[in-house]
Amino acid sequence: MRSYEIPKKVVLEAFKKVKENRGAEGIDEVSLEEFEADLDNNLYKIWNRMTSGSYFPPPVKAIEIEKKSGGKRVLGIPTVGDRVAQMVAKIYLNPLVDPYFHKDSYGYREGKSAIDALEVTRQRCWQYDWVLEFDIKGLFDNIDHELLMRAVKKHVKIPWLILYIERWLKAPFMQANGRVEERSKGTPQGGVISPVLANLFMHYAFDKWMERTHPDKPFARYADDGVIHCRTLEEARLLLESLKERMEECKLKLHPEKTRIVYCKDDKRKGEYPNTSFDFLGYTFRVRSCKARNGRIFYSFTPAVSEQAKKAMRQKIRRMRLQTKSYLSIEELSERINPVIRGWINYYGHFRRFEMYTVLSQLNKALVQWVRNKYKKRRGRTKAGKWLETLARREPRLFVHWTMGIFYTAG
Repeated sequence: MRSYEIPKKVVLEAFKKVKENRGAEGIDEVSLEEFEADLDNNLYKIWNRMTSGSYFPPPVKAIEIEKKSGGKRVLGIPTVGDRVAQMVAKIYLNPLVDPYFHKDSYGYREGKSAIDALEVTRQRCWQYDWVLEFDIKGLFDNIDHELLMRAVKKHVKIPWLILYIERWLKAPFMQANGRVEERSKGTPQGGVISPVLANLFMHYAFDKWMERTHPDKPFARYADDGVIHCRTLEEARLLLESLKERMEECKLKLHPEKTRIVYCKDDKRKGEYPNTSFDFLGYTFRVRSCKARNGRIFYSFTPAVSEQAKKAMRQKIRRMRLQTKSYLSIEELSERINPVIRGWINYYGHFRRFEMYTVLSQLNKALVQWVRNKYKKRRGRTKAGKWLETLARREPRLFVHWTMGIFYTAG
């Protein structure tokens, strides 16, 4: 007899989803490939322990990564087996909570994206003069377990799901030096189930609160990052104080440097205010010159790729070290880097794509350096540039950004 009913096919489905998402190994240093090499046995162990109530998650591997805004963020990387177990739980949890989430909650949800959040924010900036941009400091690290479990139990009546969520919340961190740290709050950023739990927490801490107390102010929230639209400066100031109090009630804090009031200035809004731009999901919203269909130039408050995002892309180009890949053919090189370029263009090129040209031109310069190192007869920058430009015009689909007409112009 099993304590809990969990079909074996759900565990297999969970593994397939984990495999699609890839990811690094946890503290046991077992890779996805190694786990799959003994798949039947590994999945049986997970199923057996989860159905008997004896599954206890191992410690989470703590790793530090650089944040685009500077500083470091701690990610918690579960083992492959634990990711499978969490995915089993997510398969059950998501349908129980997601239908209740707010339509303007965009993070980590199927059928919603960051681009959706940016699009609705762009439209609302044209309708409302003021924006309160906010960021919650260390959301994943500071979620209160008692408040979160209260929300979980409101929606979940499956005993084993409640049991294992509680255990995952308490799973300790293991640092690089082997030191184990107990946890009394937060849900590891990097865990499979953490994004759903964070959304559930914010659903009650912010989304429902906004619906109840400020129904006239539309917002867009992506996990811990969001914008709220107001008609007047006074409204925005009162809302900011109210939001600070609400976050403190929920044992969270607004990030002091990333939370501020912004005036959506354009050619119709003549007022003055110190802040007239804001960053949201890798885009900067500010007044920009635009051309109407009749050719008339006007100024509108619109988004384009942020300087911070462009800096991160330039750093990525440098880290690619294309000049050291002269052992590859041009076709092999394009196969390696095209997925990265395509991702950049699809996301950061959604609004005002031409703002990416400076970054993609730098990529062309890196390709010129590759040509110089690859071919002895083209060591000179001008010769290498002419060769690359000729190739780009002949085979514009070889690199994704060449289809946009961004060639290296030798001169």
